Amino acid sequence: MTSEELAALIGAAAEDKKARDVVAVDLRGRTTIADFFVVCEGDTDRQVRAIVDSIEEACRARGVRPLHVAGLRDASWACIDFDSVVAHVFLPGERSFYDLEALWGAPRPRPA
Repeated sequence: MTSEELAALIGAAAEDKKARDVVAVDLRGRTTIADFFVVCEGDTDRQVRAIVDSIEEACRARGVRPLHVAGLRDASWACIDFDSVVAHVFLPGERSFYDLEALWGAPRPRPA
């Protein structure tokens, strides 16, 4: 599976749990951290955990396991590292504070 396909799978799994403003940030050629960040948000810590679970389940079904999962204790910002793709699942306030999209020069999601 390519990093682009993995980013699309992660985005779809997040949307299955009603994640808002799902954005794939293409980092190829800009850093060695990853090829893509997938950034999204949930309204509550419970939804953030559900989004993370959905992402892990969808990837596991395709034979892809994360290297590390962090941030589930308080679930204000959970991070799932798949090496070439890193998923960031935020609560809205945390997302706007860290503003990864602006940091990496990615287009902002369209308002609903």
